[in-house]
Amino acid sequence: MGLTLDLGTPINTALFLYILYAVQRIIFPPISKPATVPSEFKAGYSWLPKAHPPAVLFKVYTPKTLEPFNGRDNERILLAINGIVFDVTAGRNFYGPDGMYGNFAGRDASRGMAKQSFDIEMLTPVDQPLDKLDDLKQDEIDNMKGWIDHFSGKYIVCGKLVENDAA
Repeated sequence: MGLTLDLGTPINTALFLYILYAVQRIIFPPISKPATVPSEFKAGYSWLPKAHPPAVLFKVYTPKTLEPFNGRDNERILLAINGIVFDVTAGRNFYGPDGMYGNFAGRDASRGMAKQSFDIEMLTPVDQPLDKLDDLKQDEIDNMKGWIDHFSGKYIVCGKLVENDAA
């Protein structure tokens, strides 16, 4: 039983020629230069950004020193969860003054994140000691840790939150 190639029918001949053409296009693809160089590449191409993003320094914050980073008083938006301060400026639509989580901006959001409540009552006043979170149930603690994991993968950790008189 040998393989025979019968080009006797017009359909077989057409298929064979098409296969040869397709193989030739794969092995020897057409190379053509564009008629014009796109304008954004005329001065050359660079991976460098147009402006370097501002440097973020790891700092120690207190509730009082964190409060100005609420998106109203300062361009940057910071919030803390369980002592970890995140720069959430990139999420301005969520954490900015008009965002659905805007009340957490510049504040310790630990209790609110743990309880999945975005009510203002979840926030400890900035002149009070930090919330120790002693009354949280295990599922609420796990929920808060889930938020920390989410924020750690999405935003920059830029500091830690300590008591007002500790800094």
